[in-house]
Parts: sequence; C-alpha cells; structure tokens
Amino acid sequence: ARHLRAHVDQLAAKSYWQRFACTPEFVVLFVPGDPFLEAAMQSDPALLEHAFERNVVVATPTTLIALLRTVAYTWRQEALARNAAQVHELGRELHSRLSTMGRHVAKLGRALGGAVDSYNSTVSSLESRVLVTARRFVDLEVANEELDPPEQVEKAPRTVQAVELVASAADALVALEHRSEPDRYGLSGLPSRRQDGDPGRSTLGG
Repeated sequence: ARHLRAHVDQLAAKSYWQRFACTPEFVVLFVPGDPFLEAAMQSDPALLEHAFERNVVVATPTTLIALLRTVAYTWRQEALARNAAQVHELGRELHSRLSTMGRHVAKLGRALGGAVDSYNSTVSSLESRVLVTARRFVDLEVANEELDPPEQVEKAPRTVQAVELVASAADALVALEHRSEPDRYGLSGLPSRRQDGDPGRSTLGG
C-alpha cells in the first residue's frame, strides 16, 4: 500500500494531461490484479480517495476494460460529430457556389434574350426596309426570283426562378436557414462538435 500511494503521488506530479490540447485532467494507474488493490485498500483505506484528490484513477483489469470502452465510444461520437460538421460546411459551400452559378446563368439568359431581340429587330428592318427596295428588281425584270424574309424567333430564354439561384450568396443562405431550420441536413441526431479540440483522452500510467 505504501508503494502504491507513492506511485500515485509520482503520477500526479507528472501531470500527463497537460501534454494534450484537450483531455480529462486525470491519469490512469493500472494495477494488474484486483487482489493487489484489495490488499492495499485493507492496509490503506484512504488510498482511492487520496488518488482521486490528485487526479489519479486506480484501475484494475475489470474497471480498465469499462473505462477503455467508454473512451472508445466517446471517440466514435466525436468522429460522427466531426463528419457532420464537415457535411454542414460542404453544404454551405456548395449552396454558395450554386448561387453564384445561378447568377451567371441568369446573366446568360438575359444576354440570349438581348440577342433574340436584336435578331428580331434586324429581321423587321430587313422586311420593312431592305426587301421592299430589293423586290423592285423583280418588277424591273432585273431579277426573277422572289426574296423570302427570314422568320423571327418567337421563343425567349426561360428565366431562372429559384431564389437560391437568383439571390446573392448571403441572401440565399439566409433563405435556406429559414426554410429548413432547425436541421438543414438531417443531422440533428448526431452529437454537436466540440469547440475546443479533440475528445478527451485518458493517459495510462504504469
């Protein structure tokens, strides 16, 4: 019991948890058998309390397995939260780029509409001005082939209607947030991402 208490003090003095950015402030002291800890507790009943006060967790093979499974579960939950956060950021980035592309498409549609208007104006001028004069050559028997006017383009480009594609990137994101709150991407069941770094890791001391 005396040696075990001394080892607790040695581990506590090393402060292993300070070597990591984010970790629980305790270190695990592994005792290779339950009988060893029971014998030490009989000799020093305050041993465990002394260890806890110094951020040292005394673990036997039985309790260590449970502790390691808890740590593994925490890491899995953190991985899910990190993936969910990445999906969220990718979704925001994709939505912003779609908004930019939508504005380009709308601009292209307006340009096509302007080209159609210019074409129709040219056809109208050709029919009312140029062909009227050119047809007089037929009347004067200089030419014997009638000139047919080109057809006007009746269809206009379809305009973009989706608010995400015609609004600015900021406005589109606000619209998306109001539309699908509280959960944009169906990830509400996943745990939230920690803001202060990686999940807590226990430090094993021997």
